[in-house]
Amino acid sequence: MDFIEERLERLEYYQALLLQMVDTNRFPFYLLVMEKGLSKSEIEEIYQLLNGLEAIHEEQKTQGLVIFTDLLTQFAGQLNSKLDVNETIQALYRQNLYPILMSDLVELIKSSY
Repeated sequence: MDFIEERLERLEYYQALLLQMVDTNRFPFYLLVMEKGLSKSEIEEIYQLLNGLEAIHEEQKTQGLVIFTDLLTQFAGQLNSKLDVNETIQALYRQNLYPILMSDLVELIKSSY
């Protein structure tokens, strides 16, 4: 059992080193989920949430809507509690994931302040 614990400790240490090597400007969302310790299933839930929101967003844009407060509210309400809403949106935006949706959510957040 000690051998497994030693290997796990070594892997965690190597992961911490790799996180320091990651280009935070290039992969801010991936860095965020690693720093917060999200599991694969938690990340998949986020992607499912984003895919659903993206589909609704596209439909709303087609209908001519320009204010997406409902999408921001839904995102905030369903986002994993380990993540901060604003920090996550900024990371997704900077990593160019879901770019049109994130762009509109960033603008919405900016206009709220």
